[in-house]
Amino acid sequence: MGVMVVKCGGAVPARPVCADLAGRAGEVVLVHGGAPEIERLSAELGVPARTLLSPSGVTSRHTDPAMLDVVTLALTGRAKPRLLRELAGSGVPAVGLTGLDGGLLQARRKAAQRAVLDDGRTVVVRDDHSGRITGVRPEVLRVLLGAGFVPVVSPPATGEDGAPVNVDADRAAAAVAAALGAERLVLLTSAPGVLRDASDPGSLLGRCALPREGPVPHAASGGMHRKLVAAREALLGGVPRVAVCDGRLPRPVTAALGGAGTTLEIA
Repeated sequence: MGVMVVKCGGAVPARPVCADLAGRAGEVVLVHGGAPEIERLSAELGVPARTLLSPSGVTSRHTDPAMLDVVTLALTGRAKPRLLRELAGSGVPAVGLTGLDGGLLQARRKAAQRAVLDDGRTVVVRDDHSGRITGVRPEVLRVLLGAGFVPVVSPPATGEDGAPVNVDADRAAAAVAAALGAERLVLLTSAPGVLRDASDPGSLLGRCALPREGPVPHAASGGMHRKLVAAREALLGGVPRVAVCDGRLPRPVTAALGGAGTTLEIA
């Protein structure tokens, strides 16, 4: 089997995911987020958690300088060490990285963006330190994989000026998978997969076709919307198999490899 990239969301239980990677060292890159940890730490530190609503209706975290510190601390000081402990407990040798290490993830910060306020006014936001990935330098991942480790990767990425930039972890996983020429990308979430109706767990789609450009299926919103965007980017980047699967299953990675969840494809 070739390289596989697994993305584990912050709401997904760490233990079954890590246990399921036993015997796969040197074959898997684990990418993670950590929204629950970010929310807890921001509350503890008294840093307001705010969102931005774009004119097109897409919401994102408002990553001002204080929130960027919270994001970095939560991912590298809480979420990542927990994953590393669970992997070690399952006998999986792992190394924790951020997109800053070895220039792994490069990104372009959105210096100014429009946002819609609660009263309907549109303003320009200039203090947001988030952006989109523009490149991946996978050499450090190849070295670790070749030495039999599981790299554990999270944001932030490196901006054009060398400063940290918060990026979406799903899209980071897609970019890493494409850069590595991975055979699979598995996006683990706290839902059975892509649902036809977000309020009905029984409306699971076994397959979901994504357009090459333009909006992804309207039924997807929030975190699932971002996963479908990431899936499309991975597929267009040459990753042949992409799936969204339930990370709450006893062996979620094995289940995904066996066809559980939703298989994504380009229409």
